[in-house]
Amino acid sequence: MATMTTFDTLFAGVPVMAILRGMSAEKSVELASRAWDLGIECVEVPVQSEEAARVLGAVVAAGAERGKPVGAGTVTGMERLEWAVSAGAAFTVAPGLNAAVARASAVAGLPHLPGVATPTDVQAARGLGLDWLKAFPASVLGVEWFRAMRGPFPEVPFVATGGIDAGNAAEYLAAGARVVAVGSALEDPTQLPRLAALLSH
Repeated sequence: MATMTTFDTLFAGVPVMAILRGMSAEKSVELASRAWDLGIECVEVPVQSEEAARVLGAVVAAGAERGKPVGAGTVTGMERLEWAVSAGAAFTVAPGLNAAVARASAVAGLPHLPGVATPTDVQAARGLGLDWLKAFPASVLGVEWFRAMRGPFPEVPFVATGGIDAGNAAEYLAAGARVVAVGSALEDPTQLPRLAALLSH
């Protein structure tokens, strides 16, 4: 098996990930290309349906032309994992922690980013050998959650996901999130340039 890409590599120096949910293939490729042009390397396309998996495939193909990795989001079961693998995803993301999905993703050569919301979740995920974790829903957990988690888990890199936009992203990064993932806010065309500005900080 080829050496698996790691989130350390995927997120190296780039604290922003774009999530392209529920858009057409054309719109998704257009937004992904804008993100890449601005220096936002990581793009995720959730695969909640077969149509969404086809959209993922289109964005993966566009990314391949530029050497950019594209991940599959909302991978909550084996069928969605199969869609992600078939589409050529570079990594998988889930809203919660499912040990079977995490293991199967690793076997497929795709690093897995599970969702966590409690210290118990964090310990369970780390026990499975998962290093990067997705704090979800970040806006509900709040910035204080990230500050609190730095105490017992200073070594854990968290990706803040859910309710993040250009207006609050810097606050989450300052509180301890290593990466912010921005989804629905990307419907606003002013978001990507403002998020890209975070890369220079």
